[in-house]
Amino acid sequence: MSRPVELFDPVRTGSVDADTSLSTDVARPVTLVLFDIDGTLLLSGGAGRRALNRAFQELFTVPDAFNGIPVAGRTDTTIFAEALGRVAIDADTAAHERFYTRYYEFLEVEIQHPGPRKGLMPGVRQLLERLKARADVSSALVTGNFRRAARIKLDHFDLWHYFVCGAFGDDAPERDHLVPIAVERAKASGVHVESVHQVVVVGDTPLDVKCAAAVGARSVAVATGSFGQKALAASGADDVLADLSDPEKFLQLVLRTEPD
Repeated sequence: MSRPVELFDPVRTGSVDADTSLSTDVARPVTLVLFDIDGTLLLSGGAGRRALNRAFQELFTVPDAFNGIPVAGRTDTTIFAEALGRVAIDADTAAHERFYTRYYEFLEVEIQHPGPRKGLMPGVRQLLERLKARADVSSALVTGNFRRAARIKLDHFDLWHYFVCGAFGDDAPERDHLVPIAVERAKASGVHVESVHQVVVVGDTPLDVKCAAAVGARSVAVATGSFGQKALAASGADDVLADLSDPEKFLQLVLRTEPD
C-alpha cells in the first residue's frame, strides 16, 4: 500500500514570484511538468553509487555492494533493499536511518568530485528558465531519489529553485505511486491542475513512462540516459526526444500548441 499523501512540503518556500499566475491567477489551468533527475536533468558522474557504496561498507562491512545493481528509474528504497538482500542482511529501522544519514553525508562529498559524463544534460537550464517565465506551466519533480539526496544533487548544479514541489523516493517505495503525491503537493501550492491530462512526466527510462501511464498522465521520454529512442518509444512513451535542447519543440509537445 502506498503511503498517504502528506501535507505540502515545498521544494522552495516563498520563492514564487508575485507576478506569476501561481500567486495572482490560481484559477487558470496550468500544465504541470514533472521532471525526473538522474539521466534526465543531470548526471552526477557516479557520485550517488560511490556514496551508497561508502555508506554500506562503513555500516555493514561489505564493499561495492551496489555495483551491478540497476538504479535507473528505481527508488532509493528499492535499490537499498536489493543491496541488503544480495548479502542477506536484515537491517532494522535504526540501521536504515543510519545508512541514509551516512549516504547523504558521503554524497555531499562525492558530488564535488569529477566523474564520467558529469554535468547537466543538453539544454536543461535554458529549458527550465523558459518554463519558469511562463504562466501556463509549472515545473516539479518526480524522482526515485530521497528528498535530501535530490536536493544535494540539484543544489550542486543550482537547479533546486526551479521546482515548486516534488515527490521523492522516501514518499513511496514504488515509482508508480509518486505522481499523485506530486500532483497533490502542486495543488496545495496553488498550481491549478484540472485533470490528469494537464500532467506530463519527463524522464529517461521506461519506468518513468510507466509511472505516467499508471495514472493516465502523458509522458515525454528523453534519450539522455541508459535507453535509446527506440527503446523508449517501445515502452509506450507519448513522445520521445533525443534531449531537451529544443525548448520550442518541448513546449509544443507538453502544451500541444504550435511553437511560440
